[in-house]
Amino acid sequence: MRLQSRTRPATTAPRRRPATTRSPRVETTAPIRRGDKRDRILRAAIDVFAEHGFFGAQVAHVARTAGVAAGTVYLYFDSKDALLVSIFEQTMAEVIAEGRSIVDAASGPTDRLTRIARMHLGRLGRDRRLAVVIQVEMRHSLKYVERFSRAHVRDYLALIEQVIAEGQADGAFRKGLNAKFAAKAFFGALDEAATSWILSRRRYALRGLADHVVDLFVHGATS
Repeated sequence: MRLQSRTRPATTAPRRRPATTRSPRVETTAPIRRGDKRDRILRAAIDVFAEHGFFGAQVAHVARTAGVAAGTVYLYFDSKDALLVSIFEQTMAEVIAEGRSIVDAASGPTDRLTRIARMHLGRLGRDRRLAVVIQVEMRHSLKYVERFSRAHVRDYLALIEQVIAEGQADGAFRKGLNAKFAAKAFFGALDEAATSWILSRRRYALRGLADHVVDLFVHGATS
């Protein structure tokens, strides 16, 4: 969910695909799996895009994976691009809805940030293939990055900014802190943690980094 795209050098060897081997210790079934054909197609698209790359994937392969005819995919989605957009938009809608519930239920600004971080990293950590699509595949096209940064990501950042601003009003965070920039910094730390987890050869629980991100954000690096 990074706001900046990762451009591909024009004259390099084909990029290595992030490993998508499933590990039962850090992954479970993806959240997009509710039974109807549309959701089955979205789940299949996640798996195919993660395995073959968005640009290397074919709608026919998505259809086979979903167990539907190729024409059925086009009843729900106009194109392969529409599949990618829908994966992101549905995921972010769920993240924002859960984030708002967290903000309403938590007891203070630090607790809210901690719960948001655990939710953010926990959701990606439960579904490595979804994480690959969101963190890697989506970013190879600048048009997607620009579109998403203006829509759902903006709303997500606004939610984090709200938590930080309320913390400033309560005296928990410094008054002189730029809340908008601080929200981007917090989001950026979570985003980098997720991307590093995908690219790492080690297997570890991504959600376990949430508290470290919040601790560094709230207390800094001083003793």
